[in-house]
Amino acid sequence: MIKARKTIANDVSFEGLGLHSGVPVQVVVHPAENGIWFRCGSENIQALPENVSETTRCTRLGTVSTIEHLMSAFAGLEVTDAVVELSEPELPGLDGSSQIYVQSLIDIGFAALAEVEMPPLFSRVFLQEDGLKIAISKGSGHWRYEYQTGDRWPGRQGFETTDVAQTYAAEIAPARTFVLAEEIPMIIQLGLGRGLDEDSAVIVGIEGYKNLARFPDELARHKLLDVIGDLYLAGVPIRHLNVVAERSGHRANVHAAAMLWQAVSGPKPESAV
Repeated sequence: MIKARKTIANDVSFEGLGLHSGVPVQVVVHPAENGIWFRCGSENIQALPENVSETTRCTRLGTVSTIEHLMSAFAGLEVTDAVVELSEPELPGLDGSSQIYVQSLIDIGFAALAEVEMPPLFSRVFLQEDGLKIAISKGSGHWRYEYQTGDRWPGRQGFETTDVAQTYAAEIAPARTFVLAEEIPMIIQLGLGRGLDEDSAVIVGIEGYKNLARFPDELARHKLLDVIGDLYLAGVPIRHLNVVAERSGHRANVHAAAMLWQAVSGPKPESAV
């Protein structure tokens, strides 16, 4: 498998409130040539499955939280090398999606790096437990996510694309994070989601959306956005994979990323999660 490598043409900056912490954070993404790294204070940690330290309501690398939306943007734009420098250890919520990341990276432009050859994915990666499923195989960018809530609305909601790299920016990146209306008191009590509001989070009532949705199937699209970001920890270009995921969250996504990484790179230390 030939892996085309690219970085960004120049520095690009973002600022906002940490998605869960609500703490103001400044982020600068720098060009690089040795993978994707996150830096905050004295911490300098590479975006790899083995470096994931937490998967409760976000994906955390070491102390740096909520990396999944930016990682998803990197995956969708096929950025393979970058350094992400943060003033605080959590990425900003921005508009609740990866759209702002994507547009800003496109605006700054890209620089090609030397291609590398990756071992091919010979075997299928399959994770199934407690009603969730993630299936990964060598493919051509056919990705699907099915979100399920049982008897509660929406019941089942799916989104599928047959060319994930081509459609990512327009059809996946704008999908925002969401919250079930009945979970809002608990989320407030736990001090989560402080960097989001009614414009940057979809509120899902028991009979439908309680605020304006960008897509009828925005929930499934955002879950796919998260899967893309988490699986990109394995470093495999999304255009070379076919993926089907059902009911998975960050913990399962990262577990699958570790399995994928091992499948293309040989035995590695197990994920910390």
